[in-house]
Amino acid sequence: MTYAVHSPAGAQPIENTETAAKHVLGARASATSPTYGEGQFIYLLGVASTVVGSMVVFNATTYQTALSPNTAGIGSSFAWAMSANVEGQFGWYQLSGLVVAKKTAVKVLAQVAIYQSATTGRVMATVASQKQITGARSANLTTVTATSSTVVLQVNQAHNTGIVI
Repeated sequence: MTYAVHSPAGAQPIENTETAAKHVLGARASATSPTYGEGQFIYLLGVASTVVGSMVVFNATTYQTALSPNTAGIGSSFAWAMSANVEGQFGWYQLSGLVVAKKTAVKVLAQVAIYQSATTGRVMATVASQKQITGARSANLTTVTATSSTVVLQVNQAHNTGIVI
């Protein structure tokens, strides 16, 4: 999925990972894909085992990422990796728009609520107390099979409030 960056001008391509920072950590970008439309992105420091579509949490001071943990009620914001941005590397993570997210091996019905998975860095559609992701919903119009490793989400500044839903 190729994105054309609108701002900032001269930005590192959304799908690229770099060994040296090309932007200030925490920088924001707006970009458009012919397939997924417009999205908003944040520039962050990677973590080991990140793949395209990994869901991460990030520290708002250091901008260091961690794969989303299997922790109920973490009260954290989420973003999705646009590259295999591993430890010591720099890249873009999606905050809003249509996101291709890694999921666990469960089916996802059309347009349902999304939850943190027990598998770090992945989402699921199985109800789990205090793990619902506010600001994220599956965007698929038909059921996504359990054998598919990804699902498209509609995301808008997704987070977990830590409140039982």
